Amino acid sequence: MKKKDFDVIIVGAGPAGLAAAYKLSTAGIKVIVIERGAFPGAKNVMGGIFYRKAMEDLIPDFEKTAPLERHIIEQKVWLLSEDSALSGGLRSEKFNKEPYNCYSVFRAKFDKWFAERAKEAGALIITETVVKEPIIENGKVVGVKTDRPDGDLYADVVIAADGINSLLTKALGLRESITPDKVALTVKEIIGLPEKVINDRFCLNNNSEGATIEITGPFFEGMVTMGFIYTNESSISIGLGTIVEDLVKHKVNINDLLEKLKNHPIVKPLIAGGEIKEYMAHMIPEGGYFAIPKLYTDGFMVCGDAAMLVNAVHREGSNLAIESGKLAAETYLKAKEAGDFSAKTLSVYQKKMKNSFVLKDLKMYRHLPKMMEEKRQLLTKYPQFAIDAVYDMYNIDGVPKVDKIKAIKKSIGKLGYIRMAKDMFDLWRKVR
Repeated sequence: MKKKDFDVIIVGAGPAGLAAAYKLSTAGIKVIVIERGAFPGAKNVMGGIFYRKAMEDLIPDFEKTAPLERHIIEQKVWLLSEDSALSGGLRSEKFNKEPYNCYSVFRAKFDKWFAERAKEAGALIITETVVKEPIIENGKVVGVKTDRPDGDLYADVVIAADGINSLLTKALGLRESITPDKVALTVKEIIGLPEKVINDRFCLNNNSEGATIEITGPFFEGMVTMGFIYTNESSISIGLGTIVEDLVKHKVNINDLLEKLKNHPIVKPLIAGGEIKEYMAHMIPEGGYFAIPKLYTDGFMVCGDAAMLVNAVHREGSNLAIESGKLAAETYLKAKEAGDFSAKTLSVYQKKMKNSFVLKDLKMYRHLPKMMEEKRQLLTKYPQFAIDAVYDMYNIDGVPKVDKIKAIKKSIGKLGYIRMAKDMFDLWRKVR
């Protein structure tokens, strides 16, 4: 390597990149973060729920200054049909006590705050700069080429946190191009409403408490789709994400699907009278465990969305990103002590990830993406059956309950007792 401008170059100023930058800078490492957006958070989108633990491990007092909306005290799941919602979930006073489990946030605000903490620790962050390709010497990544004049930069290690379309990860052959079945297109609207209206509609005591609703079911016509409604301080986030392959097969415009969701008779009253403040769209990794690339090579590590680290089952992404960025930083510190930035030394990162909750959780759900693709009845027929059965039992129409139960059993027979039992067993087996 002819020169070294920095110890570490980080590409992408999202949660993963900023976590790595903060961890390294506080250890006295010379770090630069390169962000293509106008500011950190400008191009970053998520549903809006941020889990505390990973950030707390990095910045113990972050909640005192971070731009957080509401702490979540109730989490619901809806099975939605055309005219009904079968609801389950948990509301707990345990979630209403500090330290809070999770918050609703706006990434544009949160990432700017996070970037300031990294800069205070010593990191240099440059924006509106595109990293075009890695610089490789003798088979080792030694820097990056940017779109700036004389913009080549050199370092011991490059950490890619440049999102789902990571050019660096693809350029180094660590992963193949993402196929439409392994990515979801997510759209979201921010709908402004008075704080009191939000509190009343979601049965919240004040504008510090928040609620979430995750939505799936036959309403989405068999597509692998998850809708969501999250409360912010003075607005509601409503949106959905659908596997791209399903959008193509069903010839559906995702914005039309969002409008359909907003006009559902149970959803519509929750956002009635609101004003659309913002619209955004983003691609989300959905391939799960088997879509994760090799996480390192000589002079290089990859984390966050670039490493396909999203737990769609539990709508976790930012906390996985932060954990991966932190572990990549820890790996660099060990490599620096040894003076060796080879793949052999950086392989410790893969081991750290394997032992973390990130890969353990994703491994637990590793078979679900394929199962959802193959067994669409889990998204259509079975939820519709459950909705209809509960409706029949709650509907007092003079029909004896014993007859209603017989009718429900008959419906199960039409679905197929053996098939349903097998599907439920497969579902249980693949998440245990």
